[in-house]
Amino acid sequence: MVKNLKNLLIALVIPLPSVYFLRNYKNSDTSIFNWAYNCHPLLLANILFFFNVDLLFWLIALVQSSHWMIDLYWTVIPVLLLHFYATHPLAEFNTLRSWAVILLTWVWSLRLTHSYLRRENWQWGAREDWRFSDMRTQYGPCWWWISFFSVYVIQQVFLIGICLPLYVVHSVNHPCNIWDFLAIIVCLLGGVVAYIADTQLYNFVTTNNKLKELGKPTVPNLDKGLWCYSRHPNYFGEQLWWWGLGIFAWNLGQSWTLVGALVNSMCLAYVTVLVEKRMLKQESRAEAYRQYQKTTSVWIPWFKSHPQGNKNA
Repeated sequence: MVKNLKNLLIALVIPLPSVYFLRNYKNSDTSIFNWAYNCHPLLLANILFFFNVDLLFWLIALVQSSHWMIDLYWTVIPVLLLHFYATHPLAEFNTLRSWAVILLTWVWSLRLTHSYLRRENWQWGAREDWRFSDMRTQYGPCWWWISFFSVYVIQQVFLIGICLPLYVVHSVNHPCNIWDFLAIIVCLLGGVVAYIADTQLYNFVTTNNKLKELGKPTVPNLDKGLWCYSRHPNYFGEQLWWWGLGIFAWNLGQSWTLVGALVNSMCLAYVTVLVEKRMLKQESRAEAYRQYQKTTSVWIPWFKSHPQGNKNA
């Protein structure tokens, strides 16, 4: 309980340097604030990210020997960037489109934050991402400095890049059209798919944990609900969300910002490989998962196929 409360306090306090800076830079005569007032929003966002996330998060992680906080803030930083772009002195935007994107981003953030905390049994910092733990073992004594780049600097490039449509929406003022409506539909569909998939996965894990406590055999693989049609429907839903957000930027003539969604898709493709390799290392689940791979689509939901060699195919 003490550790949980301590980590909660850290999570609440850690963004305050950026909050203080942004609350004062518009109304101060100090030279650095004057410079920031006229600074390009993307440049200032990167500077604040570097010092408040890359550097400060990293230092706290070294003290705690855990990089748990970047996972939690992955769901929060897009909202912070959104409001920074919307309130920047150079911002210009269509009010209706801006409100649509603000509401959509808040819904996305609340959904993902709820999913994260539910998965962690509502504990703050109980554990770090298993991929970071694996890298800690892999790099050994060098991990303390490698983690600065592989956990934080790379997240800056990734998050700033994937949130570029949020900047575009608040830097171009064009009337809304049918493409904005399509973007809203894609974003909402992505959020619904991801929420349902995460909930089904959570229920599956919870049921298996109860079976373990009772000494009963567990179910080796989740292949019900959306997971019957896709091995990673949660990733598919997340992709829909980010590509839907990219439609807003494309519609405003800034299609280059879709590079963020593309990089995100490539990253999730790599994560998919890691997750499936991890599944196959678990002897009790390996055979069932191999069969699952043969019959079920990786991302895009589709009908079951028959494995090769099946006489009944």
